[in-house]
Amino acid sequence: MAGGGATGALRGRLDTIDHRTIAAVVSFGIAGALDPTLGVGDVVVPERVLAGDAIWTCSPDLRKAWLAQLSARRDDIVGVDAPVLDVAAKAALRTRTGGAAVDMESHVAAAYATRHGRPFAALRIISDPADHALPAVAGRAMRPDGSVDVLGVLVGLARDPSQIGPLIATARDAAVAFRALRRVRGLLGPGLGLHL
Repeated sequence: MAGGGATGALRGRLDTIDHRTIAAVVSFGIAGALDPTLGVGDVVVPERVLAGDAIWTCSPDLRKAWLAQLSARRDDIVGVDAPVLDVAAKAALRTRTGGAAVDMESHVAAAYATRHGRPFAALRIISDPADHALPAVAGRAMRPDGSVDVLGVLVGLARDPSQIGPLIATARDAAVAFRALRRVRGLLGPGLGLHL
């Protein structure tokens, strides 16, 4: 199930799933880098997902299956409910948590898995480096249901055309990350390489 960065919508969709019908919960998608040594397209398979005071440990068995097939960083991921757009905010989050990457879905999936006693793991591809600020219009692009507000983006760009260049750079990085995500998906094969 896709979250698309809309944590409220993802929580709602997860609550409609009968947990008795699933063997595990996986967070598979893109993330922003907090660690400056991570580059666009790098793979992160965290040991833990952190959000506020909560810490979820990922299933060692699920992680082992991925790490046997992929070259990946094993650093923690931080879950947030709102986009982390600027470089200073990324650096502050890195200092506060020690996390290497940030996303808006893994903590939601981890909480759901824990609530229902299911194993959980996350695999994330870096889409924006720690030293890359995302344009403000990107933070307002997502509707509560996870879809993109194209008109809102166009209005934001019309009001502040200086965001066009950074938005194009962000789109290029995202395209690289999504290609890497498809490549990883292909390498893992059916069931994301997990034998549940």
